[in-house]
Amino acid sequence: MNVLIVEDEKSLAKEIDVFLKNQGFLCEMAFTGSEASEKIAVNLYDFVLLDLGLPDYNGLDLISEARDLGSEAAFIIITARGNVEDKVKGLNLGADDYLAKPFALIELQSRLNAVARRKFAISTPIIQIGEFTIENSSRRVTCSGTEVELTRKEYDLLQYLILNRNKVLTRQQLYEHIWGNILDDQYDSNFIDVHIKNVRKKLNLHSPTPWLETVRGIGYRVSIHL
Repeated sequence: MNVLIVEDEKSLAKEIDVFLKNQGFLCEMAFTGSEASEKIAVNLYDFVLLDLGLPDYNGLDLISEARDLGSEAAFIIITARGNVEDKVKGLNLGADDYLAKPFALIELQSRLNAVARRKFAISTPIIQIGEFTIENSSRRVTCSGTEVELTRKEYDLLQYLILNRNKVLTRQQLYEHIWGNILDDQYDSNFIDVHIKNVRKKLNLHSPTPWLETVRGIGYRVSIHL
């Protein structure tokens, strides 16, 4: 999951950054509203952790901007502001959760996981696709009881497609979700094609995968109905 941390308190932002990276998240930081606005305009994020009390911006305006741009990022407000009005306004603008400072990092992780379950309509930690079983908690893929040996990135790629089942994901979306901001790297769309080819090859050694579809000229889709 690709996370933007918008927090002007640099020590806290870096603490969150280190913690979430250790949990397998991809993270970027923005210490001002202007910086965050620029990043949201050009990058794809799964989550935005948003402090409302920014020095140059009303954090709530960032939510409105993001929604106007069509961003599908889940916003979790993290702020010392405790009044109900701010909370309600943030949620009405499209925020997905609200976490008051100070908070434990393990609680933040729990909130992220809970929002992810709602966002992707995950009602069970185990997803069955034909003969394949995807175990979200243990990050394992098995076929009729035999484990499919996927690398960490291959699993992340497959899981992201499954969580966005029946939706076409572009190569850029897949790249940014798994590897982060394309502006920081030499982006090559063939990079995704190679990884998808490897995932298919490993899965097909166990059972056919007609549900993992190539959408010509756009990207990929997992077509299933759970």
